[in-house]
Amino acid sequence: MKILQILFAVSMGVWFLSEILYKNILKSGDNDKKDKDRSTLNILWLAIPLSIASSVSVSYLTRLPISDEDRIYYIGVALVWIGIILRFIIIRSLGKYFTVDVTIREDHKIKKEGFYKYIRHPSYAFSLLTSLGLGLYLNNWFSLILAFLIPFIAFSYRITVEERTLIEQFGEEYLEYRRKTKKLIPFIY
Repeated sequence: MKILQILFAVSMGVWFLSEILYKNILKSGDNDKKDKDRSTLNILWLAIPLSIASSVSVSYLTRLPISDEDRIYYIGVALVWIGIILRFIIIRSLGKYFTVDVTIREDHKIKKEGFYKYIRHPSYAFSLLTSLGLGLYLNNWFSLILAFLIPFIAFSYRITVEERTLIEQFGEEYLEYRRKTKKLIPFIY
């Protein structure tokens, strides 16, 4: 169990560090249309730390276990790592079109292959998977709800803002793509 705790602590550090690096390195540039964000980046930077702090605190203050088996901790850590790694892959696959703020880049194109063939917002989906992993690792129903629901609400707002911007930019092309894909979960939602 000690190795699992270390692995979890490392995963939290990697998650935090990667998000700070994304925030500082992957901002929109001077030539980008960046007036569309509507504070969604700031909201996410409030929501995610709030969800982590509140879910961890609640796990110390209450006892409402999801499972009595140790495998819940392993599943939680695995989902955290899968979320971090797949989010990194998605960000790399978008290349110059990925920014942390809602932005339209010069010569911007809609990506429709890979994960984007099935879901429109895989980066957010994998970030939420990481949050789900945190909630499962804490093995507390209240923690799970806080770890997942707070970022889900923030990402839902951001998706609304982002999709409005994409419709503005790409019109029918984006609307057609939206009809063929789901937001966050392939074939479901």
